Amino acid sequence: MAHTRAQRISKTLEKPHPTTTTLLPLGALMLAASVGVQAQTAAPADKSLATVTVKEQAEAPEGKDSVRATQTTIGKGKQQLRDIPQSVTVVTERLIDDRNLDTVKEALKNTAGITFLAAEGAEEDIRLRGFALQSTGDMFIDGMRDPAFYDRDTFNLDRLELLRGSASMLFGRGSTGGAVNQVSKAPRLIDTHQVDLTLGNHQYRRATGDFNIHTGDNAALRINAMSTTADNNGAGSSIEKKGIAASYAWGIGTRDEFAVSLYHLDNNNGMNYGLPWIRRTATSPASETALLPLDPTAYYGAASDYNAGGATMATLQHVHRFDGQGELKTQLRAGRFERDQRAGAVRLAAAALQPGGVAANLSNFGPGTRLTRGNHLKMQDMDTVHLQSDFSNKFEALGVRHELLAGADFAHEKKRVYAARNAAQGGMDVSKPGTTVGTPNDGATVNEAGRVLRTSSDFDAKGWGAYAQDLVQVAPHWKILGGLRYDSMDGSYNTFGIPANAPGPVTATGYRQKISVWSKRMGALYQPTPLHSYHFSYGTSFNTSGDTYSYSPQTVNTPPESSRNIEIGAKIDSSDKRFTTRLAVFHSTKLHERNTDPDLNIAVLSGKRHAAGAEIDITGRLTPKWEVYGSYMWMPSAKIDIGAEGAEGQGSRPSLTPRHSGTVWSTYQITPQLRVGGGLNFRSAQTPNRNPGWDVPGYVTADLMAEYSVNDSLTIKANLSNVTNKLYADAVYSGHYVPGAGRLFQITASMKF
Repeated sequence: MAHTRAQRISKTLEKPHPTTTTLLPLGALMLAASVGVQAQTAAPADKSLATVTVKEQAEAPEGKDSVRATQTTIGKGKQQLRDIPQSVTVVTERLIDDRNLDTVKEALKNTAGITFLAAEGAEEDIRLRGFALQSTGDMFIDGMRDPAFYDRDTFNLDRLELLRGSASMLFGRGSTGGAVNQVSKAPRLIDTHQVDLTLGNHQYRRATGDFNIHTGDNAALRINAMSTTADNNGAGSSIEKKGIAASYAWGIGTRDEFAVSLYHLDNNNGMNYGLPWIRRTATSPASETALLPLDPTAYYGAASDYNAGGATMATLQHVHRFDGQGELKTQLRAGRFERDQRAGAVRLAAAALQPGGVAANLSNFGPGTRLTRGNHLKMQDMDTVHLQSDFSNKFEALGVRHELLAGADFAHEKKRVYAARNAAQGGMDVSKPGTTVGTPNDGATVNEAGRVLRTSSDFDAKGWGAYAQDLVQVAPHWKILGGLRYDSMDGSYNTFGIPANAPGPVTATGYRQKISVWSKRMGALYQPTPLHSYHFSYGTSFNTSGDTYSYSPQTVNTPPESSRNIEIGAKIDSSDKRFTTRLAVFHSTKLHERNTDPDLNIAVLSGKRHAAGAEIDITGRLTPKWEVYGSYMWMPSAKIDIGAEGAEGQGSRPSLTPRHSGTVWSTYQITPQLRVGGGLNFRSAQTPNRNPGWDVPGYVTADLMAEYSVNDSLTIKANLSNVTNKLYADAVYSGHYVPGAGRLFQITASMKF
């Protein structure tokens, strides 16, 4: 179906006018470096650094050349992974390309401990270590918050970094389960280009281009572009998306480096909102609830359903390098995000509508079983401005070695949500026709030309935070970490309603909340050799009532939730430094969880839950020809320690917390031209949200890959995903699930020039 941009995002005159936002100049945040600047002597005004020669990035065994990573930027400054006393999993561009991971959601599945809630589609509610990791609060691009909900693509990603455990000291609100940093492809001082063309079943067509142009002695332009279409993504959703990202940098490697970047992604995808669970027999207990025995590619939504949206961001960046090893990085980003989702959950029709008037169950399930279609709208737009400055430095003071991080960030976020008037309110009533199991893709459509949209709520928040962290070498093999952050946020939320049976005047209800929170981070590193690093860490995090950009009478006066994470781990390199093993045991606790007091009908911080387990990541080369990537989590202990009436039961295991989860991927270079690979993704049984009394079955899927280098310029790669066409629940909810993609076969031609 075709929907113009005007049709998808048209709004009535009830939409409030955005207010003008005043931007601070980039230099205003230089004060964030004051702590570190005092520890060094600034360069004289007439002194300039010699031009730094930047080596070609491909010389390092990372990115496109290896699944193993040794450094990260998720800790704000560029750091070696072995110097971070906390678990970090990195999905490099090599792994993204090998497994054809074209969305951030698919890339996240290659990290253990990740599960997805099938609430309102895509990656809106992610769980890590059993705790919510909101895509509106815990996702970052190049260290800056990426606050909107949209279907993120990987076409402009250099790598994906997952920091596990509490991280509010670095990032502010959220970050209970962890934080995800999307690292963008940056300009390089070299002329190199690559075009990838991918064809697959279900009419899958994807073209990406990566063009890097060396424009001057210290300047370069990089452009990445993408276009993807498919009749079906393997799980019932059509694909139609386009994206472009451009970044121009000058002064690369010199004292003052500048960059300007533009990013735009446009989605007009279909959407499988979810399929219902089914009982084995009419009298089966809840524990025998099962998945519908359907082809995962079958689509039962209306043909007129869609999930459209866009993301547009502009970023200015400045890096100033002081004498010694001091560096100040300042970024200003403005973003505009739009979402227009018109889909609905599919449900089993009532018994009276089923053949013979008997409720549907597995014993009578068949082509004649009737299904109903829901009508779930999600229409919103968001405007954001983020300004951030981070200072890093390594220096000697008071007889010890310091690695300092300090910074400040400011944010202004405005979100508007829209609803449709019904017929009595001057709009129209929409009713979708039902269908049967035997008639998927029946082409049923709904005419929405008469819809009248209104603003149902808006959210406006301003916040700022400042932090400082120091890693001190206190002995030849010991380092101690201490960090502290302060956050302040002022948010207002308004809801707009009209009489139920008349297009009368709009009524507004407003809520406001101010918060001020301190976050802490402590750790210790023991590094007896350059190959071994052992760590202990303790960190806190907080979640405000406005993490989802809304307040209510029950939550507006409730303080933020608080959490803590304790971890002991190790990072061990092989003697040739080609292979790394990461190990960790953790205990995460939400100490003050919001629950609704049944007598007062307000949210109170009376709840408590915890999750504990062990993790292992393995990355690198066992031999020069054999490369391995693996990520595994075992979480034997997870419990609602203190629950609330009507919520997940006290003493029960929290939802979306499988005991076992992970992935493994391995490739082998058979000849100089031929490389083959294969891997598994797996999750054990887990409980849907609200703990309905039954578990979702675990699953294992297998993938295969073969790659042939025709010459230095042309490579052909074939991928077969979900080899056995396994039916499984990829994202779960108490009322429905979204199936994982069925068997996919794709061939990619990569051309370098």
